[in-house]
Parts: sequence; C-alpha cells; structure tokens
Amino acid sequence: MYPLANYLSFKNFSPTHKAFLTSLNTTTTPTTLSEALSDKKWTQAMDAKMEALEKNSTWDLVTLPIGKKLVGCKWVYTIKYKVDGSIERYKTRLVAKGFTQTYGVDYMETFAPVAKMNTVRVILSLAANYGWNLQQFDVKNAFLCGEIEEEIYMELPLDMVEKKLPTLFAS
Repeated sequence: MYPLANYLSFKNFSPTHKAFLTSLNTTTTPTTLSEALSDKKWTQAMDAKMEALEKNSTWDLVTLPIGKKLVGCKWVYTIKYKVDGSIERYKTRLVAKGFTQTYGVDYMETFAPVAKMNTVRVILSLAANYGWNLQQFDVKNAFLCGEIEEEIYMELPLDMVEKKLPTLFAS
C-alpha cells in the first residue's frame, strides 16, 4: 500500500482552505431520493424549492388527459460553500427527464439561459478599465418570464405525491 499522506501535504494551505478541504471529505451529496429523505437538511431544501415553484405558479396540478405522455422528473442535489469553506446552503433542483420527450411531438426547441463567454469577457474588461466593483451572487430561484406554448405533463416528484394527493382529491 502507498499511503496518501506520503504524497500529499496540507501544510502549505491556509487554515480556511484546510477547513474547506476537510469539509469536502465530511459532507456527502445524496445520489438517490431515499438518501435525501433520510436527512432533514435535504428534505427542508426540497420543501423550500417546491414552495418557490408553487409560489411562482410554475404548474397546475391536473389529471393526465387521455393520449398524453408523462414526463418524469428527479431531484438533483448540490452543496453551496462559503468562501471560508463552511456550508452556505443545501441546494436542490427539480429537473424534468427530458429524454422521455420526442422532438417535434413533445417539444420544438430547447433553450438554456447561459451567458456567452464573450459577454463575460466584455463585462470584466469594462470593470477593469473603469474601476468598477464586481460581485458574484447565486440566484436562489431563477425563472424565465416567457410562457411555453406546448403542453407538458410532468409527474409529481415521488416525495411530494403523499403530500399533494390529499389536497387534489379534497376539492
């Protein structure tokens, strides 16, 4: 065996960087829903995301019309860290399993709201030349203002079915 300590040293890292590297080894990101549901921090993050999606009227709860296909969904988990290496928050995203859709039938185009690298370079250049202060931030919930024209029927996330079904049939 070749112990990692023979080849790797933390002695040249700052205390903050050491703390960050240590936290990477002690925190785990769930890969399955059952793993996430066993940890209160992740369930709170999923609940907060669902509240934000509902508050923004992202969807309407309806029964699936005959002849329509359901698009699956899944949770994606990420840990956001502060500059000092401590955990800022547990971030979750609910994503559609787009591979269940067929181009031309279920959707006509795709779009990803990402800044082009040339735009980033121009902003950095302007900031450097004019002495502007730049700040980076993470948008907790980003939504596009546009409406989609296609009807998409996405299944509820498994963890939310139990919470939502009683309210669906109560009315």
